[in-house]
Amino acid sequence: MESLETFLSDVSGFVWGPWLLIPLLLLTGLYLTILLRGVQFRHFKLAFWLAFIKRSDGADSEGDIAHYQALTTALAATVGVGNIAGVATAIALGGPGAVFWMWCTGLVGMATKYSEAFLGVRFRRKDAAGEQSGGPMHYLREGIKGRLGWFLGGFFAIAGVLASFGIGNMVQANTVTSNVESEWGVHTWVTGLIITVLAALVILGGIKAIGRITALFVPIMIVFYILGALGVLAFNIGELPGAVGLIFTDAFTGTSATGGFVGAGVAAAIRYGVARGIFSNESGLGTGGIAAAAAKTTHPVRQALVSMTQTFIDTLVVVSFTALAIIVTDAWKSGGEDEAATFTALAFDEGLPGDWGSIIVTFGVLFFAFSTLLGWSYYGERCMEYLFGRKAVLPYRLFFIGMIYVGSVSTITVVWNFSDVMNGLMALPNLVGLLILSPLVWRETRSYFKHGPQEEPSDAIKT
Repeated sequence: MESLETFLSDVSGFVWGPWLLIPLLLLTGLYLTILLRGVQFRHFKLAFWLAFIKRSDGADSEGDIAHYQALTTALAATVGVGNIAGVATAIALGGPGAVFWMWCTGLVGMATKYSEAFLGVRFRRKDAAGEQSGGPMHYLREGIKGRLGWFLGGFFAIAGVLASFGIGNMVQANTVTSNVESEWGVHTWVTGLIITVLAALVILGGIKAIGRITALFVPIMIVFYILGALGVLAFNIGELPGAVGLIFTDAFTGTSATGGFVGAGVAAAIRYGVARGIFSNESGLGTGGIAAAAAKTTHPVRQALVSMTQTFIDTLVVVSFTALAIIVTDAWKSGGEDEAATFTALAFDEGLPGDWGSIIVTFGVLFFAFSTLLGWSYYGERCMEYLFGRKAVLPYRLFFIGMIYVGSVSTITVVWNFSDVMNGLMALPNLVGLLILSPLVWRETRSYFKHGPQEEPSDAIKT
């Protein structure tokens, strides 16, 4: 097992190293931002209006769930332990400057997410049960003709299925049961059984059940967590300007050793900021295109605009609050990588009176991780349907549910590195596809806005 862990760690270090995925992710996002003329900035107001005010293109639109539900399904999958443990790990390994690079990843990642969602809707199709199926496996195969498209689509689907059992399942379940046991003394098998049963009730109902549940509790869980972080910042308001300044200066100078922090250079800040930023918002992995494909929408651009707000909420909002809470309370100085998992809990404990800090973080982990289970179950299901047809969906759901309990009661250190590798293997074919298909995204986006969005307020159109 130790040799396997070392191997996976080495592979993960290469995949997420400075010569492969990190520059490819950033440069792809930057390229798409320029090609689409900053669509995430110019049309953000319209995107927000479609996502949270209009919320649906109507029951007669093609699709399975409202585009707001598609957004919350994507948010459910991405707002997980990466927003708590992932941010802490980035700071532990790269210093406060890593947060700046997480922000950069999020900003250019909005254009990437837009493109993924656009293509997800553009190339979606109905499966044997009449449900919409889309995502990178479809737009890679259908959009890129010949053997290359066939290979890239299959490669993505295989990596997606495997990744769903790692970061989308066992890691989340184990994080929940470990936190509940340490905070409240509940045995892991008890918590594991409860979340397995609850997840089964939703997952077996398919995307419509997942959409209804995530639309209900995802906004509540995000607001609950942000209010807790706001409390930490309010009690440490005097440290806030210095914390923001530290993020910007350390991004370009590195961070000196201080307290239990051993120091980090600029390269480390960039590497861990980008890697954990992608781990958090999944821009570039292609998963957003799978969720978007299920949406009831009249045009791919409309759902693409809605979907890109997910990256903004995840990285520019939730991640920012976590990072600032860790920095203003000096929790990041309490140790290195081995102690990183405790940074967020320590920050909330130090920043809030009584036991409120530990309660908020524990509930945050519980709800964030549970929602990720739901979102990733759908991603893996769509990849299985692509590979083996509709007959594989129910067996996959049952196996996914069973692995939730396995993850809950297991020691899964090796799964973290496995998850990083699988995420990387999903991103590679997807990024290649985005670059090849980018002219299509540009042409149809330009055409849509040239003729003007329909049914939006005039002030939104002019954004």
